[in-house]
Amino acid sequence: MLFLVSDENFNNDIVRGLLRRKPELDIVRVQDVGLRGAEDPVILEWAANEGRVLLTHDTATMAHFAYERVRVGKSMPGVIEVPDDLPIGNAIEDILLLAEYSDRLEWGNQVLYLPL
Repeated sequence: MLFLVSDENFNNDIVRGLLRRKPELDIVRVQDVGLRGAEDPVILEWAANEGRVLLTHDTATMAHFAYERVRVGKSMPGVIEVPDDLPIGNAIEDILLLAEYSDRLEWGNQVLYLPL
């Protein structure tokens, strides 16, 4: 199962829905681990150190910083970009599918775009 971290601006309704459907899901929010207001590279560094795949709505800059980490040889456990306009139920279903049936090492150095 994947370990997840949600970006600061990630829809908390999705996070709550994920936890309602799967209470044992290992997900934290950046604001709960002391990273409120942190820049994208700092969040990616923390996620890498913790082995957590990042959930984000930031389609403008996060992938750039993620691939920059890979380019310079730094680890990157993965990023899942969820468009703001994806229905919440669809986002929850896709994320749960990935979290439950993916190996933690499977998404390393990759950015995945939802919907599946």
